[in-house]
Amino acid sequence: MGIKLFGKWDYEGVEVKDPGLVRYVSLTPIMAPHSKGTHEHKRFKKSEVSIVDRLINKLMYAGRNCGKKTKAISVIRNAFELIHLKTGRNPIQVLVDAIQNSAPCEDITRVSYGGAIYYLSVDVSPQRRVDLALSFLAEGARRKAFRSIQTLEEALAKELIAAANNDSSRSYAVKRRDEIERIALASR
Repeated sequence: MGIKLFGKWDYEGVEVKDPGLVRYVSLTPIMAPHSKGTHEHKRFKKSEVSIVDRLINKLMYAGRNCGKKTKAISVIRNAFELIHLKTGRNPIQVLVDAIQNSAPCEDITRVSYGGAIYYLSVDVSPQRRVDLALSFLAEGARRKAFRSIQTLEEALAKELIAAANNDSSRSYAVKRRDEIERIALASR
């Protein structure tokens, strides 16, 4: 019997299918997702922080919940409960699938050449892919819960489930990934 997240969900059997993201999605078993900022002074150290803890940090990034880590942890715990009740799957695996499906592979950059500005399509590094996916998931949950009857827990659970199913009609994160890749395809 290993360490379980919140004492309920096991990390056993959770796998990252995208080979580019394997090194950057940390699935080290932890009981309470709280890194205490130990990663912030070393380059690329955040890839060793648990992926659940990184989602918590993205949730408390802006707005009313800024800096309220305990509240963000309870939001994640309740959202994981809802995911488990709705799908019957391990919520950690649902989170990993959502990250894989909402991480863009291509982006655009501005290049100035002779006074003219051109947009070029570039590949996105795996670390940035994970960062963008987590940002899109948190932003999508905040947008669904803002001025709505839905709580943040319900909105996050619906966003993660829709992103894990690669449903662009319901998931803000997958819709943003498709939009970014469409613009990058046009600027090749």
